[in-house]
Amino acid sequence: MKATKAHWPTVVIVGVGLIGGSIGLALKARKRAGRVIGVGRSPASLAEAKRLHAIDEAATDLAAAVAVADLVVVATGVASIPGILDQVDAAARPGTLVTDAGSTKARIVAAWEKRRRLRGTRTSGSSLRGRQARFVGAHPVAGSHRRGPAAADPQLFQGRVTVVTPAAATPAADVEAITDFWSALGSNVATMTPRDHDRILAMTSHAPWFTGVHTASATTSGGILARRPAATSGPSSASPPARRRQGCSQARLPELAARLWLLVTSTSQCRSAKGRGRSSRPYQRERSGGANSTRTSVTSPLGT
Repeated sequence: MKATKAHWPTVVIVGVGLIGGSIGLALKARKRAGRVIGVGRSPASLAEAKRLHAIDEAATDLAAAVAVADLVVVATGVASIPGILDQVDAAARPGTLVTDAGSTKARIVAAWEKRRRLRGTRTSGSSLRGRQARFVGAHPVAGSHRRGPAAADPQLFQGRVTVVTPAAATPAADVEAITDFWSALGSNVATMTPRDHDRILAMTSHAPWFTGVHTASATTSGGILARRPAATSGPSSASPPARRRQGCSQARLPELAARLWLLVTSTSQCRSAKGRGRSSRPYQRERSGGANSTRTSVTSPLGT
């Protein structure tokens, strides 16, 4: 599939760290934005992002920046995204496109939809207007162990999957527009429901971690699952200092991690079993982000 030629006159990026900075660099390198405005709380981070040419302008006033945006990307911590989206919607011009880069989607999308319904029930004279912006959640599955604007990379999204997670009521045109945006950055874009995204990611993201835990277990005597604590009357049998030393012992970490893994997998299996039989098809479509992108076939591990 040919890469999209979409272009946005003004893009506002809220949060100019690794992800936000990389979005800015990718937009500028691919000439997909007329200007990029970075919004943040730290003047130092904003100054660094501007020095690295990840943004053209820096702002600490969210409302003022959003008011001139054609597209807004919220690339902050997951916990802060719902509140920021509400501020964005209050300040945005009608029809402004909005997306985010949070790694969990159900809570973010549900909060947006709840506020949309709430505002829709208010009278026209209320200070709470109807929804102005067009929001479609997304999760670019890309990252680095590094943080901050200095870690930003214009190729961070090239050939990587970005999952777009519209709500049931999201217009198809909005989904298409946000798909075009992430594809323009080089991503291979797939669409799925917010809930399915979170369930699948929760399961698949643990796989490499468990492999590491399993490898670590081979270095301990008898392996993780073969070892069991000696029979005692319970945790209180050890003195408080001894319990603290046990909790900090690196030798105990693989055992504790394996037990946590067993709990996670058993819970996921129960949820998966409950979900079987429904006609859910989490990954609905996919778009390649350019000639150099790899088109990946993505399937659901939930058996749906």
